[in-house]
Amino acid sequence: MKGEYTSRQKVRFSDCDPIGHLNNVKYLEYMMNAREDHITDNYGFSYEDLIRETGNTWIAVQNQIAYIKEVRPNKIINISSKIIKIADRTTVTEILMKDEKNQLTHAVLWVTAIFFDMKHRKSVVHPPEIVKMLEDQCVQIPEDNFEERALKIRKENKQWSAS
Repeated sequence: MKGEYTSRQKVRFSDCDPIGHLNNVKYLEYMMNAREDHITDNYGFSYEDLIRETGNTWIAVQNQIAYIKEVRPNKIINISSKIIKIADRTTVTEILMKDEKNQLTHAVLWVTAIFFDMKHRKSVVHPPEIVKMLEDQCVQIPEDNFEERALKIRKENKQWSAS
């Protein structure tokens, strides 16, 4: 699907807590690193390029995460990301961490980011060329809010676990 990108990652033992689950902070790190790779590999720029060329970048202002299914060391996971909402100054990106077969979802993260002028240290409106790029990449999902989305994913996981 255009606008949704996926990468694979092996969960490292050193990133897990004493009871053998991926540490909560590491979920965020894995997911944000994957998103950065998705941007570089699929959008034709890196955050560093954007700052150098325009003086602007996106700054995360809110993270909403639901830890749905534990992740164990040495498992292969798929991390997908997509823009799901666009406003004049903000975007919301959804990042999903799934199992190797893309059946069970381990976590869902919504990142709200604001477009930010680094020189003047304030938010700015997305310029038209950025709006076009964002609209071309935006993926619609049926849920309007994070709680609905997390609940739907939990229900889907139960269906997979039952089968």
